[in-house]
Amino acid sequence: MNIAIDGPAGAGKSTIAKRIARKMGSIYVDTGAMYRAMALFMIKNGILPEDAESIEKACENADISIAYQDGAQHVILNGEDVTECLRTEEVGNMASATSVNKKVRAKLVRAQQDLARKTSVVMDGRDIGTVVLPDADVKIYLTASVETRAERRYKELIEKGQEADLQAIANDIRDRDYRDMNREHSPLRQAEDAVLVDSSDMTIEEVVNRILEISDQRSFRKA
Repeated sequence: MNIAIDGPAGAGKSTIAKRIARKMGSIYVDTGAMYRAMALFMIKNGILPEDAESIEKACENADISIAYQDGAQHVILNGEDVTECLRTEEVGNMASATSVNKKVRAKLVRAQQDLARKTSVVMDGRDIGTVVLPDADVKIYLTASVETRAERRYKELIEKGQEADLQAIANDIRDRDYRDMNREHSPLRQAEDAVLVDSSDMTIEEVVNRILEISDQRSFRKA
Protein backbone atom coordinates (compact mmCIF):
# COMPACT_ATOMS: atom_id res chain seq x y z
CA MET A 1 0.00 0.00 0.00
CA ASN A 2 1.28 3.46 -0.93
CA ILE A 3 0.17 6.48 1.09
CA ALA A 4 0.57 10.04 -0.18
CA ILE A 5 0.49 12.91 2.32
CA ASP A 6 0.44 16.45 0.95
CA GLY A 7 -0.02 19.76 2.66
CA PRO A 8 1.46 23.17 3.40
CA ALA A 9 4.62 23.90 5.37
CA GLY A 10 4.35 23.31 9.10
CA ALA A 11 1.34 21.01 8.94
CA GLY A 12 3.33 18.16 10.51
CA LYS A 13 3.58 15.99 7.40
CA SER A 14 7.01 14.50 8.09
CA THR A 15 6.30 13.74 11.75
CA ILE A 16 3.00 12.09 10.89
CA ALA A 17 4.34 10.24 7.85
CA LYS A 18 7.22 8.72 9.84
CA ARG A 19 4.85 7.42 12.52
CA ILE A 20 2.43 6.01 9.95
CA ALA A 21 5.28 4.23 8.17
CA ARG A 22 6.51 2.66 11.41
CA LYS A 23 3.06 1.45 12.40
CA MET A 24 2.38 0.00 8.95
CA GLY A 25 5.82 -1.47 8.35
CA SER A 26 6.25 0.71 5.26
CA ILE A 27 9.17 2.87 4.12
CA TYR A 28 9.01 6.59 4.81
CA VAL A 29 10.27 8.66 1.88
CA ASP A 30 11.43 12.19 2.67
CA THR A 31 11.14 13.81 -0.76
CA GLY A 32 12.48 17.10 0.59
CA ALA A 33 15.77 15.40 1.47
CA MET A 34 16.09 14.25 -2.14
CA TYR A 35 15.74 17.84 -3.37
CA ARG A 36 18.34 18.91 -0.83
CA ALA A 37 20.71 16.23 -2.13
CA MET A 38 20.28 17.64 -5.63
CA ALA A 39 21.04 21.10 -4.25
CA LEU A 40 24.18 19.76 -2.57
CA PHE A 41 25.29 18.29 -5.90
CA MET A 42 24.94 21.72 -7.52
CA ILE A 43 26.95 23.36 -4.74
CA LYS A 44 29.71 20.76 -5.03
CA ASN A 45 29.90 21.52 -8.75
CA GLY A 46 30.01 25.28 -8.30
CA ILE A 47 26.68 25.95 -10.00
CA LEU A 48 24.88 29.15 -9.05
CA PRO A 49 21.20 29.05 -8.02
CA GLU A 50 20.22 31.52 -10.76
CA ASP A 51 21.93 29.52 -13.53
CA ALA A 52 18.91 27.49 -14.66
CA GLU A 53 20.60 26.20 -17.82
CA SER A 54 23.56 24.74 -15.91
CA ILE A 55 21.22 23.25 -13.30
CA GLU A 56 19.27 21.47 -16.03
CA LYS A 57 22.41 20.05 -17.61
CA ALA A 58 24.04 19.02 -14.34
CA CYS A 59 21.02 17.31 -12.80
CA GLU A 60 21.31 14.43 -15.25
CA ASN A 61 24.62 13.49 -13.64
CA ALA A 62 23.21 13.32 -10.12
CA ASP A 63 22.24 9.81 -8.99
CA ILE A 64 20.07 10.18 -5.88
CA SER A 65 18.53 7.30 -3.99
CA ILE A 66 17.17 6.37 -0.57
CA ALA A 67 18.64 3.61 1.60
CA TYR A 68 17.64 2.36 5.05
CA GLN A 69 19.99 1.33 7.83
CA ASP A 70 18.67 0.33 11.26
CA GLY A 71 15.31 1.82 10.33
CA ALA A 72 16.77 5.26 9.52
CA GLN A 73 16.62 6.91 6.12
CA HIS A 74 19.91 7.70 4.40
CA VAL A 75 20.20 9.77 1.25
CA ILE A 76 22.79 8.54 -1.23
CA LEU A 77 24.28 10.95 -3.77
CA ASN A 78 26.43 9.29 -6.45
CA GLY A 79 27.32 6.48 -4.08
CA GLU A 80 28.04 8.72 -1.07
CA ASP A 81 25.88 8.95 2.06
CA VAL A 82 25.20 12.71 2.34
CA THR A 83 22.47 12.57 4.97
CA GLU A 84 24.46 14.62 7.49
CA CYS A 85 25.20 17.36 4.95
CA LEU A 86 21.66 18.25 3.95
CA ARG A 87 20.40 20.54 6.73
CA THR A 88 22.70 23.53 6.29
CA GLU A 89 21.34 26.94 5.37
CA GLU A 90 23.40 26.96 2.17
CA VAL A 91 21.85 23.69 0.98
CA GLY A 92 18.38 24.88 1.95
CA ASN A 93 18.73 28.08 -0.05
CA MET A 94 20.02 26.20 -3.08
CA ALA A 95 17.17 23.69 -2.77
CA SER A 96 14.64 26.52 -2.96
CA ALA A 97 16.13 27.50 -6.32
CA THR A 98 16.67 24.05 -7.82
CA SER A 99 13.39 22.45 -6.69
CA VAL A 100 11.36 24.68 -9.02
CA ASN A 101 13.40 23.61 -12.05
CA LYS A 102 11.26 21.46 -14.33
CA LYS A 103 14.01 18.99 -15.26
CA VAL A 104 15.11 18.56 -11.64
CA ARG A 105 11.55 17.83 -10.58
CA ALA A 106 11.03 15.38 -13.44
CA LYS A 107 14.19 13.46 -12.55
CA LEU A 108 13.39 13.17 -8.84
CA VAL A 109 9.74 12.33 -9.46
CA ARG A 110 10.88 9.36 -11.55
CA ALA A 111 13.15 8.21 -8.71
CA GLN A 112 10.31 8.52 -6.19
CA GLN A 113 7.92 6.62 -8.45
CA ASP A 114 10.46 3.83 -8.97
CA LEU A 115 10.78 3.43 -5.21
CA ALA A 116 7.00 3.27 -4.76
CA ARG A 117 6.74 0.56 -7.41
CA LYS A 118 9.20 -1.64 -5.53
CA THR A 119 7.79 -1.41 -2.00
CA SER A 120 5.05 0.05 0.20
CA VAL A 121 5.80 3.68 1.00
CA VAL A 122 4.49 6.60 2.96
CA MET A 123 5.56 9.70 1.06
CA ASP A 124 4.99 13.33 1.99
CA GLY A 125 5.46 16.55 0.09
CA ARG A 126 3.58 19.16 -1.92
CA ASP A 127 2.62 17.20 -5.05
CA ILE A 128 2.67 13.54 -4.05
CA GLY A 129 -1.01 12.75 -4.56
CA THR A 130 -1.34 14.96 -7.63
CA VAL A 131 1.89 14.26 -9.53
CA VAL A 132 4.26 11.76 -7.94
CA LEU A 133 1.79 9.04 -6.89
CA PRO A 134 -1.52 9.87 -8.58
CA ASP A 135 -2.61 6.22 -8.12
CA ALA A 136 -1.70 6.02 -4.42
CA ASP A 137 -4.01 3.77 -2.41
CA VAL A 138 -4.54 6.49 0.19
CA LYS A 139 -4.22 10.24 -0.32
CA ILE A 140 -4.25 12.66 2.59
CA TYR A 141 -4.23 16.45 2.47
CA LEU A 142 -2.90 17.41 5.89
CA THR A 143 -3.28 21.02 6.88
CA ALA A 144 -3.68 23.36 9.84
CA SER A 145 -4.44 27.06 10.26
CA VAL A 146 -1.62 29.54 9.73
CA GLU A 147 -1.90 30.52 13.40
CA THR A 148 -1.51 26.92 14.56
CA ARG A 149 1.44 26.26 12.28
CA ALA A 150 3.15 29.48 13.35
CA GLU A 151 2.63 28.65 17.03
CA ARG A 152 4.14 25.19 16.54
CA ARG A 153 7.20 26.63 14.82
CA TYR A 154 7.53 29.35 17.45
CA LYS A 155 7.54 26.81 20.29
CA GLU A 156 10.03 24.63 18.44
CA LEU A 157 12.49 27.51 18.09
CA ILE A 158 12.05 28.67 21.69
CA GLU A 159 12.67 25.14 22.97
CA LYS A 160 15.94 25.15 21.01
CA GLY A 161 16.96 28.36 22.74
CA GLN A 162 16.57 30.49 19.62
CA GLU A 163 14.91 33.88 19.38
CA ALA A 164 11.60 33.91 17.53
CA ASP A 165 8.93 36.38 16.46
CA LEU A 166 5.51 34.76 16.24
CA GLN A 167 4.08 37.33 13.82
CA ALA A 168 7.11 37.14 11.54
CA ILE A 169 6.82 33.35 11.46
CA ALA A 170 3.13 33.60 10.56
CA ASN A 171 3.93 36.03 7.76
CA ASP A 172 6.63 33.71 6.41
CA ILE A 173 4.18 30.80 6.41
CA ARG A 174 1.58 32.83 4.49
CA ASP A 175 4.22 33.83 1.94
CA ARG A 176 5.40 30.25 1.52
CA ASP A 177 1.83 29.00 1.14
CA TYR A 178 1.29 31.51 -1.65
CA ARG A 179 4.50 30.51 -3.45
CA ASP A 180 3.76 26.81 -3.12
CA MET A 181 0.19 27.16 -4.34
CA ASN A 182 1.04 29.45 -7.24
CA ARG A 183 4.31 28.03 -8.59
CA GLU A 184 4.39 27.09 -12.26
CA HIS A 185 5.31 23.43 -11.84
CA SER A 186 3.39 21.06 -9.56
CA PRO A 187 1.66 23.64 -7.36
CA LEU A 188 0.36 22.61 -3.94
CA ARG A 189 -3.29 21.59 -4.10
CA GLN A 190 -5.57 18.95 -2.68
CA ALA A 191 -6.05 16.00 -5.02
CA GLU A 192 -9.70 15.38 -5.91
CA ASP A 193 -9.69 12.00 -4.18
CA ALA A 194 -7.63 13.06 -1.15
CA VAL A 195 -9.13 13.11 2.34
CA LEU A 196 -8.76 16.44 4.11
CA VAL A 197 -7.35 16.19 7.64
CA ASP A 198 -7.15 19.47 9.57
CA SER A 199 -4.77 19.00 12.49
CA SER A 200 -5.35 22.45 14.03
CA ASP A 201 -7.13 21.01 17.07
CA MET A 202 -5.68 17.49 16.99
CA THR A 203 -2.75 15.87 18.75
CA ILE A 204 -0.12 13.99 16.76
CA GLU A 205 -1.54 10.68 17.95
CA GLU A 206 -5.08 11.70 16.93
CA VAL A 207 -3.87 12.57 13.43
CA VAL A 208 -1.98 9.28 13.13
CA ASN A 209 -5.03 7.30 14.26
CA ARG A 210 -7.27 9.18 11.83
CA ILE A 211 -5.01 8.38 8.87
CA LEU A 212 -4.67 4.74 9.93
CA GLU A 213 -8.47 4.58 10.11
CA ILE A 214 -8.74 5.99 6.58
CA SER A 215 -6.13 3.49 5.37
CA ASP A 216 -8.02 0.59 6.96
CA GLN A 217 -11.23 1.71 5.26
CA ARG A 218 -9.49 1.87 1.84
CA SER A 219 -7.95 -1.58 2.38
CA PHE A 220 -11.35 -3.03 3.26
CA ARG A 221 -12.96 -1.55 0.15
CA LYS A 222 -10.19 -2.94 -2.09
CA ALA A 223 -10.57 -6.38 -0.52
